[in-house]
Amino acid sequence: MSFIDHFETLEDTRSHINKKHELLDFIFLTVVAILSGAEGWKDIKQFGDNKIDWLRKFRRFENGIPVDDTIARIISTLEPTALLTCFVSWVNEIRISQGQSVINFDGKTLRHSFDGDRKTAIHSVSAYAVEQGLVLAQCKSLGKKNEVSTVMELIELLEIKGNIITADAMHCLKKVATAIDKKGGDYVLQVKNNQSKLSDEIKAYFHKVRRDNKELIATHTHSTTNDGHGRIEQRTYVQLPVSSWLEQRKGWANLRSVIEVTRVRYLNRNQSSEAAYYISSLDVNLPQIAKTIRSHWAIENSSHWVLDMTFKEDESRIRRGDAPENMATFRRFAMNLARLSSIKDSVKGKLKQAAWSDDIRQQLIFG
Repeated sequence: MSFIDHFETLEDTRSHINKKHELLDFIFLTVVAILSGAEGWKDIKQFGDNKIDWLRKFRRFENGIPVDDTIARIISTLEPTALLTCFVSWVNEIRISQGQSVINFDGKTLRHSFDGDRKTAIHSVSAYAVEQGLVLAQCKSLGKKNEVSTVMELIELLEIKGNIITADAMHCLKKVATAIDKKGGDYVLQVKNNQSKLSDEIKAYFHKVRRDNKELIATHTHSTTNDGHGRIEQRTYVQLPVSSWLEQRKGWANLRSVIEVTRVRYLNRNQSSEAAYYISSLDVNLPQIAKTIRSHWAIENSSHWVLDMTFKEDESRIRRGDAPENMATFRRFAMNLARLSSIKDSVKGKLKQAAWSDDIRQQLIFG
């Protein structure tokens, strides 16, 4: 099934009078143009004019390519939640055959989407499946301080059964853990000062076990060492099962283990160290927990960075109506299509090839 088929349920709110172009033509043109390197309305229009014969192999485009202002107007009037539902429907169909994953939740600001006041720039929360390299969803948030309610919406929307959810300390909340558990997922959540009593008790628990049961610490420790760019980083993971000694465990859904991660960095003969603490619904499994915690920032390196450096999302000045949010969804469509392809190249390289070659572009869309 082509990705465009998932948009057939999207409501077209335009009047039938003087409606010259099909809604699905707009969507197909926009996604394919972005996949070929287009960044704005003029780019999409020029791509369509140059590739009209190729586009007509898949869609009718009876009245040719609409002008750039018409493209902007139609995309800006699409209902973002309905568009997101189509996106999730497509991603969920793909994920059925791709197994379970660690799913990262993290926020991102479209820094140039503001109109006048920089505080109006759009902030969104994305869910990213690490093993598949796919963005599963992205949803607008009312600023970074309101991310929690957006994460709750995404948990409800996504199929997370059997997957491990990771999120930063802002989302270390009982209601988030409960929502994940109800959907059949597991969680690894960092604990900081927003849960001060829990944080203090976990630290005291590790101190107690080190004092009273050194053998348990020894058998529940896992260390890794990485080097690069003149830096060496050692990570030591200690994962302990939750015991009745932890009073603050009460109210946390399916809480099974607590984790201490100590990071020691060596750079230019200077040494620094820090410790971080996590709670999890996972049983003690040190290689699994080390991989899960280490992979949390994959969303920054493999999603946010690619969107900014390859798709120029941070530089986009699209501001009309709901267009910034909708174009963010279309960029994630394009990035996922590029990632799913078996063509051996970076995402940036695949976009270049798609711009140059009709065959490559077709492989990215349908392959």
